[in-house]
Amino acid sequence: MNATVDAALALWGLSGASYELVAARENAVYRVTTGTGTYALRLHRAGYRSDAELTSELLWMDAVGTGGVSVPAPVAAKSGAFLHCVDGVQVDVLSWLPGDTLDTLLPQSNNKTQLKLFHDLGREMARLHAASDRWQPPDQFTRCVWDRDGLVGQTPLWGKFWDNPELTPHDRDLLISFRDRAYGDLATQSETLDYGLIHADLVGANVMANDTDLLFIDFDDGGHGYRIFDVATALFKHADAPDYERLKRALTDGYRTIRSIDLSSLELFMALRAATYVGWNITRMDEDNGQTRNARFVKSATLHAAAYLNGR
Repeated sequence: MNATVDAALALWGLSGASYELVAARENAVYRVTTGTGTYALRLHRAGYRSDAELTSELLWMDAVGTGGVSVPAPVAAKSGAFLHCVDGVQVDVLSWLPGDTLDTLLPQSNNKTQLKLFHDLGREMARLHAASDRWQPPDQFTRCVWDRDGLVGQTPLWGKFWDNPELTPHDRDLLISFRDRAYGDLATQSETLDYGLIHADLVGANVMANDTDLLFIDFDDGGHGYRIFDVATALFKHADAPDYERLKRALTDGYRTIRSIDLSSLELFMALRAATYVGWNITRMDEDNGQTRNARFVKSATLHAAAYLNGR
């Protein structure tokens, strides 16, 4: 892989820069250090996004960054393009954002600091949505769609969660019942739900903080969708926290300093977020911790689905 990285660096005029692998999840991310700056070089997972989708992602990030949201800035190669294919691998370069993730900061923060972080997270999420609405994407813009079909259609974006091989017959029937109810409810509610470009994966690992700002990274799954899905995603992993209601209030209060949001469908979208993880993990069972993670996802999804179906 070093030869691919070296060839990519040459395209960006960064030959001879030092680099180190810092993440190897969906994409391989290298921190590239030169005498004048630091960059993130991304080698994209094969087959996950088309060139058109990745170019659209980079154009969107460039637009919201210009609009005042703290996100990595795409760096053009010497050719002027944001994206190149090197040895069959899609490659781009972003500005490096310093800071710690919320996953790191929250456990070591007191309650007051946690509430401030959630308030700021809500505010920055709203700023992202507002900046996205102000932007006019080009005609060739193409990203995934987190609409009714993308969430609970016959081929959801993150997989058929009801076909997870570790589901019991009861669990499978429950998730199918939830899928069908959610599909109908979204048909009824879609006209009133705020819809536009969303990040779609604002978990703690994708939100960074430094001394002055909150920063959003990893727009891999961003696309068109319901804004409340971003709220549900940010809150989901904290749903069992003793002070969840205070965290939720802090986030939504922060959001409302910029724009309004209707929370009446939040419980539906919490259950939808839970279901997506069950589908997402189907192709990742063989990874380290894949089975343990799957059991946790299934338990959470069935609890949220049952609660929604029972009107709680």
